[in-house]
Amino acid sequence: MGSPPFSWEDVRRIQRAHKVGGTPLLELPQLTKMVRHMARPGFGAQLLLKDEAANASGSFKARRASLAVALAKRLGYPGVIAATSGNYGAAVASQAAMHGLKCIIVQEVFDSSGIGQPEILEKTRACEALGAEVVQLTVGPELFLAFLQLLDETGYFSASLYAPYSVLGVETLGFEIVEQTRALTGRDPHAVVVSHAGGGNVTGTTRGVRRAGAEDTAIIGASVNLAGLHMASDHDFNRKSFTTSHTGFGVPFLAEPDRVDVPRNACRPLRYLDRYVTVEQGEVFFATELLAKFEGIERGPAGNTSLAAALVIARELPSDRTVVIQETEYTGAGKSHFAQLDFARRNGIEVRAGDSADSVPGTNIVIPQTPADLTVRDIDLLALKKKFVLARLGSGPADADLEFMSDETGVPVEQIGQWMRGAA
Repeated sequence: MGSPPFSWEDVRRIQRAHKVGGTPLLELPQLTKMVRHMARPGFGAQLLLKDEAANASGSFKARRASLAVALAKRLGYPGVIAATSGNYGAAVASQAAMHGLKCIIVQEVFDSSGIGQPEILEKTRACEALGAEVVQLTVGPELFLAFLQLLDETGYFSASLYAPYSVLGVETLGFEIVEQTRALTGRDPHAVVVSHAGGGNVTGTTRGVRRAGAEDTAIIGASVNLAGLHMASDHDFNRKSFTTSHTGFGVPFLAEPDRVDVPRNACRPLRYLDRYVTVEQGEVFFATELLAKFEGIERGPAGNTSLAAALVIARELPSDRTVVIQETEYTGAGKSHFAQLDFARRNGIEVRAGDSADSVPGTNIVIPQTPADLTVRDIDLLALKKKFVLARLGSGPADADLEFMSDETGVPVEQIGQWMRGAA
């Protein structure tokens, strides 16, 4: 991460000048009261919400796009291009508009029947409203070919999500969380709950939290459970209600972070996570309604993945602790949970109230009946780290390899050596 051509002062100056960052950290008194009512005596941490929907493009991805587009402008490129079906497209389009650059966004939108996912169609609308040209594709490997062809034909700058400057842009988010939490409470947050997909959110936020001096703040990743659904499957494409912040990205990017469009991915979530939990689709939809009806804040479901997890995690902690929900995203049209649930029903997914333990991704969406029914399920990070290490270190690795793996996983060199001897 020492390679981005921006100083910390540059980052903050560029973001301030382009309507990025400085988003409010909101107290959630009603949800905090609800959590304490459900918790045992003396428990129920205070909940704070970093309202990233206040960025110009409506999500934290504005931070990731800010430096990529600024670099394209500095280097004299006529435009920028990004392959994304998520909020990053609107973020790149928004920043390109401010810098006076042309913009192309390449999206996977449809299955082979030409049916478009409503959340992605809404993001198409947002990108076009911000002046971008949107290239819509069916799900599959053609995305990569189309992206490379457009780069070759246009000579535009590739605004990759996974370059060091993209992750550096997210560091301001973690830094602001610590600054604002200290101002509100007089102490560092006990935990920051981060929606996890490709790892940039976790990596950038954690580095910002540590840059601010909050060494003891726990970083907890949260993803929607989509086990059993293949992200590149035509059959499965429209059988899920979340296009990001889910395990279809979250787990592979922990295990194989470098299968991206740059030689080395700057997003290293396995290095930074202290805990990783999953929630069900119905639990996130339920949390979305709680935020709206208890706090009067309507936000998009995908950004509320961390909220759903935080409502459970806060119950586990003493009442003098603070848990920060790290992001929100804008909502509207296809991003609304009502649109998502309607689309699920039309695709044969059963939507009902009940026990989240009965959830089967691609078959049903089970919505909890009360806040006390919300749960999280822990993923064994140590097992993932062991698998990661053993898959990469052959026989007789050099000391430098062992040290890198120790840094990458947070596991002592001695423990890695024991794993290798056990696998021999």
